[in-house]
Amino acid sequence: MAKISLLVDTDVFIEYFNRGRYAALFGPAVFAVHYSVVTRKELLAKRGLSEAERKAILGELRRHRVVGLSDAIVRRYSELRQRHPVLEKEDALIAATGLVRRLPLVTRNRKHFTPIAGLTLFGP
Repeated sequence: MAKISLLVDTDVFIEYFNRGRYAALFGPAVFAVHYSVVTRKELLAKRGLSEAERKAILGELRRHRVVGLSDAIVRRYSELRQRHPVLEKEDALIAATGLVRRLPLVTRNRKHFTPIAGLTLFGP
């Protein structure tokens, strides 16, 4: 059976690391988890991150698929920033990644992404 591919927002990873929530999402059975390079940056840029936490984050991220920036994602990001100037830069990059790669976005911050036409959203 084919896995369901999803783009997972930073906030969902944070809940998983801090509280163990959404563990089923990160298990190997059903979902192919993708994440934006922006999510990697946000997770590793946390102030006061210990070396053990950093290693745990990197270990978990290695189990999933990072989506780097491409010309198409950068173009879509620019379009989103023009259409939605209040959208945070990081959110615009994550949304652009989901749109270009045609991946539904799993996020707890639905209100940030709801105005974006064509982006499929799922709550965890």
